[in-house]
Amino acid sequence: MRSLLTALAVVAVVLILLGLLVKAVKWLLIIGVIALLASIVLGVVKGRQKLR
Repeated sequence: MRSLLTALAVVAVVLILLGLLVKAVKWLLIIGVIALLASIVLGVVKGRQKLR
């Protein structure tokens, strides 16, 4: 599960960087931010489940 979250975070960072480099394509930036937030939320949820 950790490798999936890491891969999702890496993809999110790449999409954010591509979005910043190519200013005309704003959707990449938006999708990257959403993916990064999703990976953070999933990481927190899975971390709390393991603590219980």
